[in-house]
Amino acid sequence: MIFAIQEINKDKILLPDIKLGYQIYDTCATHTQSLRSALASTSGETKEIFNHDCEGTSSVPVIVGDSGSTQSMIIQRTLGPFRIPMVSYFASCACLSHRNKFPAFFRTMPSDAYQAQGVARLVQRFGWTWVGSVAGDDDYGRNGIQAFSDEVRKLGVCVAFTEVIPKVYSRRKILQITETIKASTARVIVMFAIEGDAYPLISEVVKQNISGRQWIASEAWVTSALIATRENLLSLSGTIGFAIHRAEIPGLRNFLLQAHPFKTPNNTFVKELWEAIFQCSLGTSGTIKGNNASEVTSTQCTGSEDLNHAYSIYSDVSELRVSYNVYKAIYTIAHALHNLNSCKNGTGSPLNNTCANIFNFKPWQLLHYLKDVRYTTKFGEEIYFDENGDPLASYDIINWHRKADGSVKYVQVGRFDAALGLGYDLLINEENIIWHNNQITVPRSVCTESCPSGTRKAVTKGQPVCCSDCLPCPDGEISNDTDSLNCIPCALEDWPNLQRNECIPKEIEFLSFEDAMGITLTTVSLLGTASTVAVAGVLWYYRKTPIVRANNSELSFLLLFSLTLCFLCSLTFIGQPSVWSCMLSHTLFGVSFVLCISCVLAKTLVVLVAFKATLPSNNMMKWFGTLQQILSVLICTVVQVVICIVWLLVSSPSPVKQTKYYNEKIIFECDLGSVTAFCCVLCYIGFLSCMSFVLAFLARKLPDNFNEAKFITFSMLIFCAVWLTFIPAYVSSPGKYTVAVEIFAILASSFGLLICIFAPKCYIILLQPEKNNKKHLMNKTSQHKSYQQS
Repeated sequence: MIFAIQEINKDKILLPDIKLGYQIYDTCATHTQSLRSALASTSGETKEIFNHDCEGTSSVPVIVGDSGSTQSMIIQRTLGPFRIPMVSYFASCACLSHRNKFPAFFRTMPSDAYQAQGVARLVQRFGWTWVGSVAGDDDYGRNGIQAFSDEVRKLGVCVAFTEVIPKVYSRRKILQITETIKASTARVIVMFAIEGDAYPLISEVVKQNISGRQWIASEAWVTSALIATRENLLSLSGTIGFAIHRAEIPGLRNFLLQAHPFKTPNNTFVKELWEAIFQCSLGTSGTIKGNNASEVTSTQCTGSEDLNHAYSIYSDVSELRVSYNVYKAIYTIAHALHNLNSCKNGTGSPLNNTCANIFNFKPWQLLHYLKDVRYTTKFGEEIYFDENGDPLASYDIINWHRKADGSVKYVQVGRFDAALGLGYDLLINEENIIWHNNQITVPRSVCTESCPSGTRKAVTKGQPVCCSDCLPCPDGEISNDTDSLNCIPCALEDWPNLQRNECIPKEIEFLSFEDAMGITLTTVSLLGTASTVAVAGVLWYYRKTPIVRANNSELSFLLLFSLTLCFLCSLTFIGQPSVWSCMLSHTLFGVSFVLCISCVLAKTLVVLVAFKATLPSNNMMKWFGTLQQILSVLICTVVQVVICIVWLLVSSPSPVKQTKYYNEKIIFECDLGSVTAFCCVLCYIGFLSCMSFVLAFLARKLPDNFNEAKFITFSMLIFCAVWLTFIPAYVSSPGKYTVAVEIFAILASSFGLLICIFAPKCYIILLQPEKNNKKHLMNKTSQHKSYQQS
């Protein structure tokens, strides 16, 4: 501050021929002393004035400070009504931007609202969703950490814990905070605190050797020489944080090195500085205060000591950050005074539009010019205040590196400039960042690991949104992004793959000729067809023998033809369904089976009529000859044909892809269309079957040696049993197994008819030809003879 004032006083352009004076007070970082100093300086009750060549009133029209946000708030609340301006160089609390509460407050330090926004963007940039936070117990710490928490929650980041460091040292509280840090799964910790508040906590963290945490520092301690020490690097290596812009102020180091206690014997500050750096005493006693306030015995200072050859924080001007803010604050006030002094009548203060006398003006008159001040520093930075008294928000992003000697090196790895707008405000060179434990890979800090594709995030009740369980997507749904909140249903024709991150077409299932089941049923069907043709061949070859002629050969060949159709119709159920195959399979099935059962019914009636015809004066047989038998079969078959035609016209069977049976595959099958029509087809077949069975059962004990009725009875018994079993099996078998059950019923009933009716004939024809004669067939039993005699 003194250097800047002296530099301005030598300037021939800025405030020419005008010298600035100053009063300096040590506030001791306490609220009461800050207010006492401010009141003393503004009321003119000065005790120490370092520049006695001051013209004008003894009261100070503008205050540079305070460094603390809370102290600045207290001073402004007291002096604000008097419109006494303050220009702070380090008070950063966003609360000070409320113009209605603090109308005369300005600062060369950006508001913490922007720093909180920048830290939140930094956290988002590196994918940290689970962070801890620590704040100092003052307005700077509490408001800063609250603003940060509000910003990161908007970005989907959760705060694992928030701890407050007490102003009055409490070891119990410090230990409780360190235990929280150790117990938490958060690996990134953001701390808004001034260096005096942060130091006790950092010391305890280092003492307990707590490592593996990535510390994010606010500007108040990121470049603190008190904290950035060799010892603390064990736990704080890789610390990254926001810092005020650094500047190299020409001539400042030489100015600082001019301090000498023998040249300014009354300057207490220079005396204490000299003793601390050179560990010597300027007093009569041989004791001085060391760095930790302990008394150290030392030699007498000679005055030949040289600050230029002794390294100290005092002479190190490589990290001028807060000092640069002080420098800008002084120049800002000087430019406001220059504008006040350059005023022309009509352009003065808004109260009376008159110009003020620079040697006798009121604080509110300077306040007017401070609001409108705008200039460019010698370093090329443009300085002005917004409507809230805040400067442009811009920060350097600093990363702690370890030097070869083990000390801390501040490396700028990026920049945050709120004026560039969202998306462009944060510029980082990640390649230059060294993370904690000297790692070069970005550390992870999440409550739970990311949910992979194929799962969704499910927040546990009572837990933060970042602490979630990863639940697999339910059947029929996928997620193709990490951390999906919801799963997406697949289309009706698709199904998730095993990873449930992609919808793939469902497997289309139908009873094909390539299936093992399809091959088996096809083989059995062809075997039945071949057997039927073989039986027909045998009967045709022996068609003139008594056993063939006695059993109505015309109906037998018609029955064999219908059985061939029954065996072949089963093949229409196999293969990919089409419109024609669906219509053909069910109608061919219905017609062929009715034709078959009609033949059986006609044969049964022939047996009964033939027996009745042997009775005296009974000429029934002439009304039921071969032509009548064929016509009866055709009439019965035509009824079924009519039913099938109506079925096809009203609601014909059609191919359909069913998804109701299985989730993971589509059943390609024939829809019946009209269930009523299908039931009519089955009922008609059942009706004819029952008639055949009843008539055959009644004729089973007729006295012919070769009575065909008993074989028909067995065949119809098998037929009815098969189809009665078919109904529940058909209803309970989903998909292609429904078709298989229907084919099995067709083949089983067909084989039953073929074997029961024609196997005995073929057995006699081929293996017992001696019984294939008229005498054997016409031989009556004794029971039949007695019946005739009676």
